[in-house]
Amino acid sequence: MKEKIVQGDRGTEFYTNEGCFIFELSNCAEDEAVSIAQARVEPGITTRRHRLRGVAERYLILKGEGRVEVGDLPSADVSPGDVVRIPPDCPQRITNIGGEDLLFLAVCTPRFTPDSYEEMEEAPGQ
Repeated sequence: MKEKIVQGDRGTEFYTNEGCFIFELSNCAEDEAVSIAQARVEPGITTRRHRLRGVAERYLILKGEGRVEVGDLPSADVSPGDVVRIPPDCPQRITNIGGEDLLFLAVCTPRFTPDSYEEMEEAPGQ
């Protein structure tokens, strides 16, 4: 990795089949050790259950109220300042239980790549 300042472009936020919006803050081959994305889940939405093969993930809750399901743990409510640690290959999903967007950082090590993502349930209507 070389030193670099990366300017964010809010116009690059995109919607995922998982059920949330993603804004990639840092995810590139020059820094394979980590990726950082801001996730946004709208009120009342639950993301689809999934896991990341070979990738550990941390959710750092920034705004809103959520209910997270991770592995075999009982579901737990989360709010700003909370951190959810998700080991590699661990099933996960989150629900926005509040009245505003749920915002959190998703920090992955090593960095997230699409081939690490594994669906664990079908999309609605399939």
